[in-house]
Amino acid sequence: MNKKYYITTPIYYPSAEFHIGHCYTTIIADAIARYKRLSGYDVYFQTGTDEHGLKIENKAKESGVTPKEYVDKIILNAKDLWKSLNISYDYFIRTTDEDHTKRVQEIFKKLYDQGDIYKGEYKGLYCVPCESFWTETQLVDGKCPDCGRDVNLVTEEAYFFKLSKYQQKLEDYFESHPHFIEPESRKNEMLNNFIKPGLEDLCVSRTSFKWGIPVTFDEKHVIYVWIDALTNYITSLGYPEETEKFKKYWPCDLHLVGKEIVRFHTIIWPAILMALGLELPKQVFGHGWLIIDGGKISKSLGNYKDPREYIHSYGVDAVRYYALREVPFGSDGNFSESALITRTNADLCNILGNLVSRTIQMGIKYFEGVVHKSEKTEDIDAYLTESIYNLKTTVDGKVESLKINEALECIFDVLRKCNKYIDDTTPWVLAKDEENKERLETVIYNLLEGIRVCAIMLQAFIPETSEKIFKGLNVLDTSFDSINKMVEVYNLGSEKPANLFERIKED
Repeated sequence: MNKKYYITTPIYYPSAEFHIGHCYTTIIADAIARYKRLSGYDVYFQTGTDEHGLKIENKAKESGVTPKEYVDKIILNAKDLWKSLNISYDYFIRTTDEDHTKRVQEIFKKLYDQGDIYKGEYKGLYCVPCESFWTETQLVDGKCPDCGRDVNLVTEEAYFFKLSKYQQKLEDYFESHPHFIEPESRKNEMLNNFIKPGLEDLCVSRTSFKWGIPVTFDEKHVIYVWIDALTNYITSLGYPEETEKFKKYWPCDLHLVGKEIVRFHTIIWPAILMALGLELPKQVFGHGWLIIDGGKISKSLGNYKDPREYIHSYGVDAVRYYALREVPFGSDGNFSESALITRTNADLCNILGNLVSRTIQMGIKYFEGVVHKSEKTEDIDAYLTESIYNLKTTVDGKVESLKINEALECIFDVLRKCNKYIDDTTPWVLAKDEENKERLETVIYNLLEGIRVCAIMLQAFIPETSEKIFKGLNVLDTSFDSINKMVEVYNLGSEKPANLFERIKED
C-alpha cells in the first residue's frame, strides 16, 4: 500500500471574494500535493471555508440576505477560482455542512462531559473582523495586534475550554518535537509570547449572535469559531467515529497556514487534540504574507483585484509559477503585476519556452523529427547529463523541506545549463558538416532529455505547461519512475512547435 500524505490549507473566511493571498497558500499546497502523488503517496488534500461568526452575520444583514445565502455565492466563486488555478483538492469542507455540524456538536459535548469545557462569564476585548479575543497586554497601541483595528469590550455568559490545563504539555511537546512548527521563528514566538507567559482558558461559545452551530444542551449558545473551525481537519475524516478514512489519514502530515493564524493552529488546536486523546499533526508551517503597496493584501482594504484577471491576461501557469517562485516560502514577499510580468518573461518565456521551441525545431530540421540516443559523446556532455539525472534527488530534498522556490530554481538551473550547452556546442555549426551528424544527434538528444526530465519535475508546479511539452516531445510515460529510463528514440513529428509563452509587453 502507498504511504499516505494528508495536507491542508486553512479553511478560508468567506466574508468577501478571495484574493491572491488565498491563492498563494492554496497553490503551494496544491504543488506539494501533486508532487507527493507523483512520488507515489496516497494523498488527501483538503481545503474549504469557515462560514460562521458575527462578521458573516453582519455582512449578510447589510446585504439583505441570510448568512447561508451570503456565503453560498462567495463559495461558488471560490470553487470556480480554484478550478481556474488547477487546484487538485480531494475534499472541500464547509463548516455549514450537515455532517460537520453534527460532529462538532458531538466533540463539544464530549469535551464538556469530560470536564474540559465548563460554563462561566466572559469579559474581554474582542475584534470582530478577526473573530478573536485579546488581553490588554496583547493589544498594540490599544488595537488588535493582527489587523490593527479597534476592539470592543464584551461581557457575556460563555462556555470555556480549559486551555490552561494543557500549558505544560504543549511546552513539553514543542521542546520534544523541534520541527512541529516551522519556520523556527514561529515556534519561538508561540513559546515566548504566548505559552510561557501563561495560557488563559478559552471562550468557546457565544450568545450575542446566532450564526453558528448550536450547543445541543444549551441552545442559546453557539459554538465559537475555533472549535467549529479547527476541528474541520478531523470531522472531514468522519471523527468522532473511528472511520477507515480517519484511521488511514490522521494524523495530518502538514497544515499550511498564514502566520496570523499560527497561534490557533499550534496552541488551541493541539490542546483540543490532547483533550480528545488524539495524535497531533506532524507539522504546522506558518508562511508569510504577500505584500502589496507596502501592506498586507486585505479583503477589508480592498487593495486587490480578482486573481482571474491575472490568469486571463498571462495564463494560469504564469500565475502559479510566480506564486511558487517569487517568494522564499515562510517569508513575507511583495506581489506586483510588474514583477509577475518580469518573472514570466525571464523564466517561462526566455529560459523554458525558447529552449523547448528551438530544440524541437532543430530536431525536426536536422533529423526530420527522429532523434536517436547516440554514443558519440564528449566531456562537455557529462556536465549537463549529470545535472539532468541528479535533478530529482535535489528537488525531492527541497520539497521535503518546503523550500518550494528553491525546488523551482534547481529545475531552472538545469534549463539554463541546457541553453548554455547549445551555445557551447553550436549545433548549427555541426550541421554544416555531414561528418558531424552523429555528434549533432548526441547534442540534440541530450537537450531533449533535459527538457523531458525538467518537464516531468515541473508537473506539480505548472501542469498545463508540462503537458504541452510532453505533447511536443511525443512522450507518454511522464512518471517520476521514468526519469532515468532514457528514451531510445524521440519521434517529434514534423510541425513547428507553438510557443509555450509569448513575451509580454509591459505597458
